[in-house]
Amino acid sequence: MGEIYITGHRNPDLDSISSAWCYAHLKNRVDPDNTYIPIRCGHMNEATKYICSRMGIEPPLFVKDVRPKVADVMTKHDAWLDPEDPVYRLVKLFEDKHASVVPILDKDNYVGLLSLDEITAFFLRENSGKRPRYRFKTENFGKVIKGEFIKKGVLEHFEAYIMTGAMEFDVYCQRLAALSPELPVLVVGNRKHHIEYAVEHQFPAIILTGVEPEGDLDVDFSGYSGTVYRSQFDTAETIRLLRMSLPVRHLLAKEPPAVSITDVFDDAKRLLADSDFRGLPVFEQNRYVGFVTRRCFLERPRKKVIMVDHNELSQSVDGLEDAEVIEIIDHHRLAAEKTRSPIYIASEPVGSTCTIVYHQFLRWGVPVDAQSAIMLLAGITADTIILKSPTTTDIDRAAVRALCISASISDYEEFGKQLFSNASILTAAEPKRVIESDFKVYAEHGVRFGIGQVEVTTLENVDEVKDRYLSNLETVRNVKGLDWALLMITDVIKEDSVLLATDFPRYEKALVYPFSSRGKFLMPGVLSRKKQLLPELLRVLEEGR
Repeated sequence: MGEIYITGHRNPDLDSISSAWCYAHLKNRVDPDNTYIPIRCGHMNEATKYICSRMGIEPPLFVKDVRPKVADVMTKHDAWLDPEDPVYRLVKLFEDKHASVVPILDKDNYVGLLSLDEITAFFLRENSGKRPRYRFKTENFGKVIKGEFIKKGVLEHFEAYIMTGAMEFDVYCQRLAALSPELPVLVVGNRKHHIEYAVEHQFPAIILTGVEPEGDLDVDFSGYSGTVYRSQFDTAETIRLLRMSLPVRHLLAKEPPAVSITDVFDDAKRLLADSDFRGLPVFEQNRYVGFVTRRCFLERPRKKVIMVDHNELSQSVDGLEDAEVIEIIDHHRLAAEKTRSPIYIASEPVGSTCTIVYHQFLRWGVPVDAQSAIMLLAGITADTIILKSPTTTDIDRAAVRALCISASISDYEEFGKQLFSNASILTAAEPKRVIESDFKVYAEHGVRFGIGQVEVTTLENVDEVKDRYLSNLETVRNVKGLDWALLMITDVIKEDSVLLATDFPRYEKALVYPFSSRGKFLMPGVLSRKKQLLPELLRVLEEGR
């Protein structure tokens, strides 16, 4: 089952959020083979917060970008080892799972990663010419070597080399004297004198081979503090397995750098490529969740995305160029990027994307539930300003009539007034936040300009906040590298607007709107940024070239 994101544009308005949420709701009903997730790439405005709260729905997930992340390629461990597990189990995991990396976990706590490199280094060290010493755990004898404990010693962990009691007793004693004061783990058959010597000198462990369970050793172990273990294998096989009874924690050497699930694919790939490690551990908020290996980065993943209420990369979530756009649902002019393969596009010249989403319910023959109906109504209300905007079409009006029935709403205008009343925040909210909540940037005739729009239920307090908003408009202009920054404040009740604009003497005098005071223009009867204000600005810019 694949995950498919449905996203509106940056600085999402109510139409953008509602259409993403409702389209995801529809797609999850008609396509059970995939999971559709509504997301947003900006902060929600007050109207959107109000309707989500009223409906008790979880707002779309905020997603900073859709670039491939470590989370998209990491391996979630289905096999791991405890730090005290024997090396034998590590080797078996590499063989059975065809793995290149195995995580070491102490319960849920990350200890390290072991790879074929550590196994190779282990065997190279013990065959490097110098007699190797091993760090044993007596409990592991029974986990690796088939047999039984005759006596468990006082030492649970100890370090020693391995010696075979195969030579004559005198030679055996001479070899031990040469190694004194070191005491070995003795691997020996039923050799009474050899075993008694080990008992007398308190060797840390004695591994018996070729001794039947009922066999009489005729050795007194009562004063011996070490471990006695009877192996069912021959001496050579017992020694081979004994060497692999070491706890895997002793193979851990250098700790690889860690990555987070939110790290970008390319950054993690580069980090691993520049290191000497086969794998890197992956964490989520300091909790180990998996690992990545070089194999994870062989193919670059691409998230699947559906664009709603926009169709241009510049208006969308960051990283969309690295994703696969599979659908576009929009009511704006088409300026979409070239796609790799044919995609489904639902583009209609209507006043709201939510109207198009409603048509998708009809297309699939899915009844609109009350919750979706109210969300769609809210989106249409916001984008058409209660069906008063010149962008409104008869198709929008027909959609509203049908949705009111599904939502059990008798007075659409009252619904719209309540919605805008809760969104009227001109004096209460931070000016910069209001400006950027629905701000679109354009580049035409060599000029970069941006227009924000906010709907209110009265224009009476505009002069009270004008200077603060003009100051913040200038800040937004500088930050975004614009020549001109404007904010359209629309009274949805009286159907008038006021325009606040940064200084741009060459063009602002040519505006058709009456000049009121510094940075303020009156816009009687103007409701639409797209159909009324934008064409006027484009006219001014073209004539002023």
